[in-house]
Amino acid sequence: MKSIVWMASLSALFVPLFAEEEEGTHKMLEGMDENGRIPQVTLPADLPNPERWRYIPEGRIQPGNVFERFMATSFAAPLVVSEQDVGSGGGISLTDIDFRNQRRSEFLGLFATYTELGQQRYSLLHQKWLNQVDVPSGGVAQEERGVQLARVMYEKTLTRRFFGTGSESTEDDETSYTDENVQISWQRRDSLFEPGSHWVWILGAKAEWHNLDEGMIKAAAQTKDLYPSLFEESDDYWLGWLEAELAYDNRDSMHSPYSGWNAGLNYKAALVQTDGAIGGLFTGKASYTHTVPPLFHDGGDKAEEHPPTDVLAVGINAKQTHGDLPLYALPTLGGRDSLRGYIKNRFTDQATWHASLEYRFWIFPRGFHLFKGRRIERIGMALFYDVGSVGEDLGEALGNDLKDNWGLSLRISLERGALFRFDYGISEEGSAANFAYGMSF
Repeated sequence: MKSIVWMASLSALFVPLFAEEEEGTHKMLEGMDENGRIPQVTLPADLPNPERWRYIPEGRIQPGNVFERFMATSFAAPLVVSEQDVGSGGGISLTDIDFRNQRRSEFLGLFATYTELGQQRYSLLHQKWLNQVDVPSGGVAQEERGVQLARVMYEKTLTRRFFGTGSESTEDDETSYTDENVQISWQRRDSLFEPGSHWVWILGAKAEWHNLDEGMIKAAAQTKDLYPSLFEESDDYWLGWLEAELAYDNRDSMHSPYSGWNAGLNYKAALVQTDGAIGGLFTGKASYTHTVPPLFHDGGDKAEEHPPTDVLAVGINAKQTHGDLPLYALPTLGGRDSLRGYIKNRFTDQATWHASLEYRFWIFPRGFHLFKGRRIERIGMALFYDVGSVGEDLGEALGNDLKDNWGLSLRISLERGALFRFDYGISEEGSAANFAYGMSF
């Protein structure tokens, strides 16, 4: 759900930057210093694993109805969208990060976007944090691992690419198709045994329908002409998915970790398909994050809730299918989360593996004020290197020719759980640029 959630965070940036703060009883900077630094507070003594609870100051919890909280915790804002495969575009978002006045434990967002290459997307997202308590001195403490999400989405993309399968495909193998799809999904993530524990589980379900047609990339061949059987078997197609994941994760944060490692296994089973087939996708993933000396700042202090911290991070994942799956359900490399110097879905097959190395560093550790107590918390960058390959199975993928790229990323953080990035990757096939929400791993 990253593609939807990042727009919710980004929407807060495209409002009038010089809007005046309204006077009233609510103190916009309560719990924060003037420069945006958030001092640590004393959390309730009975909280398990207190290092995994994020403190939200009282100043960021605006009272009142949705109109009284407008441009504080409820927003109507333009969106900017940019992905290499669909082009740049825009739209509008209506978001409430304190839906039903639950002290920021619920989020509701409605999004509509349209791009220069004709992609249209409409979605409704609801998110609820499962573990939250009030802090006696003001504000709330929120455990970031326990969360429940539900989404409804309609999308029509005229410029999907398919280059065939295997690691030997070239740019000249590009074909195009239109993918119209509807998705309804639900997911719950939580910790085993107690909030914030090292063991994390996920359960989810999704129903989706796809309708395929001719693609609109004039320079590319039609997918339906070169791969008629695969195209026809994937057209006017329903899928019903069940998802389960178990992971060990001792990092200090899932969204923006500064130390620790994680490893987990995810399985998605396509138990309901139009043609009666059954298939599934196994994903194994791991990462390690290590704190390094700061480059452009002093690293904050120990009495700070979220000190600026530079890190070196490495992540790896591997995917393997079984049974039968349609064209758009096969694992791919390329795009905003893997091989970022290539266009989305550049490499496709029954199995993929991918690894990334990132040096993440903050340049402006205190950010700047926006409006009504809202801030850009900090701005940074990252140098990254990606490598991976595809094959009919993991053994073949590991032995096939490596594909790699390097690049530079701009990182903007509104708060620790709300980071978005602009990645620019360079590969042997040129370059690619994408907006995305959160880290790629």
